[in-house]
Amino acid sequence: MKVKTKSKKLNKAWLNEHIHDPYVRQAQKEGYRSRAAFKLKEIDDALHLIKPGQLVVDLGACPGAWSQYVRRKFAPKDAGVGGAATGELNGTIIALDLLEFEPIEGVQFIQGDFREDEVLAQLQAAVGDRQVDVVISDMAPNLSGIDVTDAARISHLIELAIEFSQNHLKKDGALVCKVFHGTGYSQLVEMFKTNFRLCKPIKPKSSRDKSSETFLVGIGLKSR
Repeated sequence: MKVKTKSKKLNKAWLNEHIHDPYVRQAQKEGYRSRAAFKLKEIDDALHLIKPGQLVVDLGACPGAWSQYVRRKFAPKDAGVGGAATGELNGTIIALDLLEFEPIEGVQFIQGDFREDEVLAQLQAAVGDRQVDVVISDMAPNLSGIDVTDAARISHLIELAIEFSQNHLKKDGALVCKVFHGTGYSQLVEMFKTNFRLCKPIKPKSSRDKSSETFLVGIGLKSR
């Protein structure tokens, strides 16, 4: 009985914090599907990664806030207007996720597990002979609470994202990956340093202080 009471208190506290979160309110105001849009915005504001005309691959795309942000960056800004959620689009966005994805105008979506060869083949077919400008990955495995196991699962996803980038990213392209501080973090940083000329860790202000989440950005592929 005590466990249930404690659980209810935690859920109520989280809900209260969520409702009053300024980024949640801003996301609702601007029509984003989640506050995660502002994490990518902060990274992009700092490094100027997303530009009209690019090909961007969004891994772990659901619920779609990152694709929404990129889509708005690709909207024409004629006569000082732009950033529209619908209408004309200057660029290509390919999104992938294991979960169902509510359509976003102009975004091509592939549903499946990025770790499976068949799904990866679909993504590669969608990219075709084009080179990708930016890969953004908000992928995260289901966490077990066992540090060593979780670190291995996270590392595997990062390895796959880097491998995809090595095969499809432009020489001066960028990879943005969500990672977590803790067991295995230093190895992930080294993995980025091995594969990219610039490795930059970023903890956006919109990422909750309590969260161990952070982001690694790799820019400029090193030769294999």
